[in-house]
Formats: sequence, C-alpha cells, structure tokens
Amino acid sequence: MTAPTPTSILVVDDEPDLRTLYELTLLREGHEVVSAPDLTQAREWLAQRHFDVLITDMRLPDGLGLELLRELGADQRTEKSIVITAYGSAENAVEALKTGAFDYLTKPVDLKQLRAAVTAALQSQRYPSAMRPPLGDAVLRSAPPPPAGVQALARIVGTSGCMVQIRNRIEKVATSMAPVLILGESGTGKELVARAVHECSHRASGPFVAVNCGAIPENLIEAEFFGARKGAFTGATQDREGYFLAAKGGTLFLDEIGDLPLQMQAKLLRVIQERRVRPLGGVQEEAVDVRLVSATHRDLAALVKSGEFRQDLFYRLNVISLRTPALRERREDLSELAHALLQRICSESGQPVPELSDTALAWLQACELPGNVRELENLLQRALALSSGAVLQADDFGDTSDTAMRPESPSTTAAFSVPTPAPDPAAGIPPDLQTYLDDQERQVLLKALKETDFNRTAAAARLGLNLRQMRYRIQRLGIATPADGDDET
Repeated sequence: MTAPTPTSILVVDDEPDLRTLYELTLLREGHEVVSAPDLTQAREWLAQRHFDVLITDMRLPDGLGLELLRELGADQRTEKSIVITAYGSAENAVEALKTGAFDYLTKPVDLKQLRAAVTAALQSQRYPSAMRPPLGDAVLRSAPPPPAGVQALARIVGTSGCMVQIRNRIEKVATSMAPVLILGESGTGKELVARAVHECSHRASGPFVAVNCGAIPENLIEAEFFGARKGAFTGATQDREGYFLAAKGGTLFLDEIGDLPLQMQAKLLRVIQERRVRPLGGVQEEAVDVRLVSATHRDLAALVKSGEFRQDLFYRLNVISLRTPALRERREDLSELAHALLQRICSESGQPVPELSDTALAWLQACELPGNVRELENLLQRALALSSGAVLQADDFGDTSDTAMRPESPSTTAAFSVPTPAPDPAAGIPPDLQTYLDDQERQVLLKALKETDFNRTAAAARLGLNLRQMRYRIQRLGIATPADGDDET
C-alpha cells in the first residue's frame, strides 16, 4: 500500500532560532518542511515547486512577507499563507488578511496555535496535493465547494447580477479565516449569507452559532459571550459555556453587531486579538477557535464617527465585506424568489404548492416591500392563509389598498390605535411637555408601522432602531398592532 504524500510547508523567518523551532514543531506533526531566511531564497523555493502552506514573518531583511502573498495571488497559486505579525499590531494583521492570508499569528507564537492554524489551512485546501497541476500550468485557486456549500448557495435565490456576484464572493472568501462583515437592510438575508460562508468553508462540519447582539440584556451579555463559572453571579448554579466556546471549530455569527454596547466592544476586540477567553468568574483563559462573521443593517462607519462604535473593532471585523442588496435593487428576481418562498412555506406546512397568477405577481411587483424578503414572505403566508384555490390571486393578499404601494389610509391606523391629537406648537407652549413628545413619537411610529405593513423589524430599520427598542416604544406608548408574528429577526 502506497504511503500518503506528506504535506509540504515553506517557513520564511530571518531569526534562526525561531525558524528551527517552527521546523521542529511541524516535522513532529509529519509535515515536510523547507525553510528560508529571506524573500530571495523563498522566491527561489517557490519557483521550483508547490507547497501546501506558506508561513512567513511580516518583516524580513529584504522586504515584507506580504510581497510573497501578492505574488502568489498574481500567479494564481494554491498555497495557503499564514503571516506572523508583531504583538498588538492590529493594522498588520488586517492588512495581511486583506492581502490574501488564510490566517495570522502574533508574536510570541503559541505553538499550539501554530499547529491549529496549519491544520485548518490544510483542511481548507480543496485540491489535495496529488491532484494539483504541475508548476507552470494554469492553477485554479479553489475548486467547487462541498455539497453542503452548494446547497447553501442554492438557497440564496436570484439570477440578477448582484446575486451572482455575492454567491461568487462567498465561494472565494469561505476558504479564508479572515473575518467577514455582512451589510444590508433588514430582511435581505444576511444570516443566509453567513450560513453559506460557513457551509462553503473547511469548518462546515463544525457548529454554526448565530447570536443576535441586540437581543441580549446588557447585564448578561458578557456571560453569554464568554461563559460563566458556577457561583460567578446570582443564579449561576452551574458552569455555562459561552458562544465563543460553543462555536469551537466552527463559525460564530454576530448578527446586529452595531447594537453591541461600547464596553462589550472592547472585550470582544481583546478576544479577537488574543484568541482566548476567560469565563466570568474563571481564572484560566481558554483558547478560541472560531471564524467570525458579523452583520448589521446600520452604517458602522457613521457609528464610528459618532463614537458609538470602536474604530479598532470596526477595522478588525471589516476585513472582508459582503453586501446583501435590497429587494428594490433586484426586482427581476421577485418572481423566482416568490416561487422559492412558496415552495419552502408549503413544504414546512405540508400543503400543496399553489401557482402564482400573473395578477398576483403584478400586485407584488407594484409593492414597495421596504421589509425586503421577510416582508415578501409575510405577504405570501397571508395569501396562503386567505386563499381557497390552487392559484393565488391578487385578492388573496387581503385588502390591496393596505400596502406600501398605496397612499396612507387614516382608517387603517384607526383600526389599530387611536392616538391623542398632538398639540399645535404654533398655539403656544404645550401644558404637558412629556405628553406632547409622546404624541409626536406615537405619530412617527404609527406612520413607519403602516408603511411597512406593521412589520416591526422593517419599521425599526426605517427609524434607525433595533427590534428591542421598537418593541419597548410600542409597549410604552400603548400602540396596538394587528399581529405579533412579524417581528422575527
């Protein structure tokens, strides 16, 4: 039986002691290791043969290690690169990932982390060493994703240019360890994109842990993220595993990252830099092995300027950005999307899939749909509930005048809430300022709710609020809503 070909690694470092330490560590793992003290010798090795992994120091006597990464990218080579940076050099780490590094390590290098990074890089190689084309032949940087990844990409429906582009980008970024930031309005499918990034990566067999940062009470957020030891606080009757440890070997998805409190942002930044967490009430730190994917509907750059979001954390998270387009930007996908949603809804409920008539489709095309795909799904669910035939008609969507495409109807608002008339400021100073302000706020919230078909998530996005803030205001102001099922995030 033929022995398996050992994986080959090129180590580039100008310090002989460190170079020897890395070599010995990797040789004990069964890898074939070649070393070089500078860029010149590294280029000579790369010209002669392929490697599975390249490990390079950031600063070398004759230049920067990033030069090797750029050359590998220009030549479409398949080597996975790991860059070693100075301790606390966030800018260098981010620059390395943006240049194409699979991962980075900070000095002094933890040998356990070195072994883990090399293992992850090798697992992410979609072309085994034996299948790799000879040097000089055209080399693809990645093969098609695994079956689970193909299925995840298929769930991102649409043939418009922007959707084809986002699927292509997901395939490219999935094979890296670089953090991904997904930007887009509420209801555009940011979690679907995050799951596709996970399923297309070498971490697909690991857990995918999704966290809504805006839905965790501030006094519990640290314990939720980092875990807690028994007795750490009142009610902590047993050890609790935090999100970072629960996602070990997989992907941690931080949804609505823009809602994270500033104090927690600083702690999250430290975990990203150190790759270690200390549970609440714990003494020992534990190693973190996760790929971070974040998402928000808010403008993080604007939040950085206003001091509501840390600039250093923003740079750490925004290494690779993906943008999910609003439904109004891809109207040509609406028909395909509606049919796909109908199939999924009916599959979950066990009912036959109805046809969508031309009039129903035209009615949907005329809707503004500010709540995007989530609002479209809500409309289809309503139509299925009201329909009695095998074909959905426009009338099955309920009162067609009560949509975002129609002028506002005072009677619609009256059906759910009767606000107190707001005093006219021109008539003088109001006798009760708080009542006056509450009335004004109530009018604004009702207008946003009507325009989004009482979808609280979409209304909150329009007002620059998160869902928790929207719910609080609705309850405080006594605004009655027609249903409680449209506020899922």
